[in-house]
Amino acid sequence: MTENTQWQKLEESLGYSFGDRHLLAEAMTHRSYANECPGQVPDNERLEFLGDAVLDLVISQYLMSKLPKSPEGELTRIRAEVVALPSLERLARSLDLGKGLLLGRGEERSNGRNKASLLADALEALFGAIFIDGGFDSARSVILPLFVPLLQQAAAEEGQDYKSRLQEVLQAAQRELPVYQLAETTGPAHERSYLVEVMIDGRLHGTGEGRTKKGAEQAAAQAALASLDKHS
Repeated sequence: MTENTQWQKLEESLGYSFGDRHLLAEAMTHRSYANECPGQVPDNERLEFLGDAVLDLVISQYLMSKLPKSPEGELTRIRAEVVALPSLERLARSLDLGKGLLLGRGEERSNGRNKASLLADALEALFGAIFIDGGFDSARSVILPLFVPLLQQAAAEEGQDYKSRLQEVLQAAQRELPVYQLAETTGPAHERSYLVEVMIDGRLHGTGEGRTKKGAEQAAAQAALASLDKHS
């Protein structure tokens, strides 16, 4: 496989240079490409599995250190918020990660480089690849600069409950309460992604995506609040 120049730019953005270039190639390989080009490089799903665990550990260690008085429930909330699909997607886009993905023809035609789930999965795969290539300290040195701003914001929003806030806003305006509908479920059994729509007065007011249904509902409620505020 020829070296992808976009991967070099990605390494520069991450501040990490791979010793084993095959790990970088594997992290950037979607299964659609691996299926069309058997024997060249494995897909990134195993690295994604590992990267997800590495990310959780790095974030958990950071929160334990920085928030020594916060209860377990609050630490869990903050971690879940920053490792959710929307955050991973935004970070992947900030790194132009999609430009370096190896995709099969079908995914290429269906604009796979811009799919939130593909971007998030590839970012986690990169974390897994860095962990194998350079160890935990290297993975942490890449992950924390990306996630600390998100962690600080999430910590500042202690107890944030967008569903409750949306309900309060609607009740104050004497409007119907929101109805949440599961629109789509994607991903393998161990890594589900849920898309939820929130309906108000029979009209769509927001959508949200998350690794859990509750997380997706919170994201949808947040989007609805932003929509209501924009049109108020």
